[in-house]
Amino acid sequence: MTAGFEDTFSSSTDQEDVVVSIDAMGGDRGPGAVVAGMVLSVKNHPDIRFAIHGDEPKLRRLIGKRKLLADRCEIFHTERTVAMDEKPSHAMRNGKGTSMWGAIESVRDGAASVAVSCGNTGALMAVSMIRLRKAPGVTRPAIAVLFPSRNPQSFNIMLDVGADIRADAKDLLQYALMGTSYARNGLGLTQPRIGLLNVGTEEHKGHAVLKEAHDLITSVAAENGLTFVGFVEGGDIPSDKVDVIITDGFTGNVALKTAEGTASLIRELLAKAFRYSPLSRLGALFALTSLRRLSRRIDPRRVNGGVFLGLNGIVIKSHGDADATGVSAAIGLAYRLAQNDFSKKLSARVASGSAGRDDAPALAAES
Repeated sequence: MTAGFEDTFSSSTDQEDVVVSIDAMGGDRGPGAVVAGMVLSVKNHPDIRFAIHGDEPKLRRLIGKRKLLADRCEIFHTERTVAMDEKPSHAMRNGKGTSMWGAIESVRDGAASVAVSCGNTGALMAVSMIRLRKAPGVTRPAIAVLFPSRNPQSFNIMLDVGADIRADAKDLLQYALMGTSYARNGLGLTQPRIGLLNVGTEEHKGHAVLKEAHDLITSVAAENGLTFVGFVEGGDIPSDKVDVIITDGFTGNVALKTAEGTASLIRELLAKAFRYSPLSRLGALFALTSLRRLSRRIDPRRVNGGVFLGLNGIVIKSHGDADATGVSAAIGLAYRLAQNDFSKKLSARVASGSAGRDDAPALAAES
């Protein structure tokens, strides 16, 4: 079985309860899917607690039906919700009093260690920026996602995937530093390999910003403890040649959405192929175990959760259409990063510009 979040890491029993702040009203499926995801998370992490923001009467009804959530939830009533099509600028000006704003505010005030939302990505980044602010030394925050790969850890990290469509050479270097810290503290990789996404692996290819970034990362790699493998291509994103893929938000978002669409297409085509005839349906029965393994491997819900890197706090963006499984995956990632005090370690990495070995707790040894 391919490892997921809960298979890759093990829980620590000597940690205090982790409080996760939840925007219960964001997303396409509503609070029902969010609460169901919370239940799944409690099964994996008995020491987790929730600060839930949204429609209190509705949330009390949903939570009241879930025994596992009893005495684990504090509900903060909000009258409004940030719409999925709302402009980020509007959310910044008028977001106060929404479930999204409240979820971020709990992290800002120290009432929760991390926030999770299925809501509007642009609005979430805007609200996070205005309430949490950028960490010292960060020019542009980035969104990092886990991408299924051939590597032993089953995932590669890719950033940025949509926080900002722009990125100059210095931004890409900073992404490399933040990606390295996330790989060490999120995947337990002691020496993650960094690749810069380009149209080819040859050093002469790509536009001027990529060439400058390549030279800049190369020049500082040794002193900052970066293992830089150079340019990588789109086909290398799920490969075992690299652990962290660096790119601008425009390219990263296109690559991510393309991968999600391709995974969905593969599942649909396989389903149609095995329903084509009585013989193919019989073949599907014999291949059922393998098909389930493949479906699990390419299921985007299992790697749901984009991490906002470069802020004074941890924010996880869950897919807007996430079901209970997807929400649980995002909460599980939030739990792990909060438990590992990731935000402080990332800030120290960026502020110092070095890859100090002390920011690499051996999570792999704990699993």
